[in-house]
Amino acid sequence: MERVGFRLKLRADKLDEYVVHHQNVWPEMLEALSQTGWHNYSLFLDRSDATLIGYFETPDLQLALTGMAALDVNERWQEFMAGYFEALDGQRPDEGFLRLENIFYLQ
Repeated sequence: MERVGFRLKLRADKLDEYVVHHQNVWPEMLEALSQTGWHNYSLFLDRSDATLIGYFETPDLQLALTGMAALDVNERWQEFMAGYFEALDGQRPDEGFLRLENIFYLQ
């Protein structure tokens, strides 16, 4: 399994809304993530600077990204979520994250 950590910057004025939406992720989006190889997916929020840290495991990152990119539910979710982020430079949130370097793993 490939372990993937990533960072995105949220809009500080939209943090509470963002959290509510992630307490109620669409069931079809959850199913799509599972079916395309996103496992043990977690999001962590640092409210002090609106930084979002994500983590998931996948057998193949490129296949997981490509699989989600091909689905209508992902297109709708990314469009719905886009207004919550800063500094995407025209990319969707699932394209604009900064991948973090994995420097330690305890087995």
